[in-house]
Amino acid sequence: MIEIKKFNFQDVKQKFQVKKPWDDVIILILNILIALPLFIILHQNLINPNWFLNIDRVVLFVAMVIVIQIILRLLRTIIIVCILLYLILLIYGSTIGNYGFNSVYEDYNSMMYSMSYNPYPQDIIIAKLLPFPNKSKIINAIEYQNPKIRNFAIKATSEHFKEIKGYSEYRTIIQCFAVFKEINSRWNYVSDPKAGDYIATATESLLYFSGDCDDHSILMAASVRSIGGTPRLIHTKGHIYPEILIGSQTDLEAINFLIKNELFPIESSGKKLYYHVDERGQIWMNLDYTAKYPGGPFMSEEILGALTLD
Repeated sequence: MIEIKKFNFQDVKQKFQVKKPWDDVIILILNILIALPLFIILHQNLINPNWFLNIDRVVLFVAMVIVIQIILRLLRTIIIVCILLYLILLIYGSTIGNYGFNSVYEDYNSMMYSMSYNPYPQDIIIAKLLPFPNKSKIINAIEYQNPKIRNFAIKATSEHFKEIKGYSEYRTIIQCFAVFKEINSRWNYVSDPKAGDYIATATESLLYFSGDCDDHSILMAASVRSIGGTPRLIHTKGHIYPEILIGSQTDLEAINFLIKNELFPIESSGKKLYYHVDERGQIWMNLDYTAKYPGGPFMSEEILGALTLD
């Protein structure tokens, strides 16, 4: 006769229980692994009050670690099950492409770097902006649909930063930075005739990579837009320069890390990133011909007008 054993929860519980002192070690490691991605998500979605030395974020992280530690100690007897659930969630996130191991690593790097090396923001007061000079001529000169402009931009993306892995959500911005690198490394400043402003088309400037600030801005804007970027032109007293839309504060953290560590580490070493925040809270980064890296120092900070290319 076959004997049927009665299910005993205590026996199952005993099998999954980890012996001391390894349970404390595992709890500590699991605490850190859970706290990091959770803290990154909260950091990206909570308003940053910009406290001194980011004390608000330090307090948030410590509080999270304490709470998670208490919960894990209560679940000490099934700690192996907790580890398996954590790994399953990250593997699932990596598989479907939402949030997995790579995302945690990339976001952690971006967050920590930005907390240590804050960019330098400049706000634009839209209400004070004036009409953009030569607006219609400049818009017509930005020939982003011209095959020559697009072919140039595509060639630039094949020559710079192709080796960068990960950060797929920022691929277009990285490729626009490749265009920036190609144009700014070849640009030769030449003044307009004394008779007045000469607005060169993007294809004209493409021939010799020469011209004044508005010619550079037109070529940069056309090239960036031809590969999916969103550029705009800023008018100051006696100067025009291009900017590129980065996105939110979270996007800025990732771009800050990329510029300083992957794309322009030498040019940006020990320097800040300069950008503007528009009336919708979107971040635009400087691409002037005077900048050695995206987000380089502004040549002129007094903003008189802005021309956004939607």
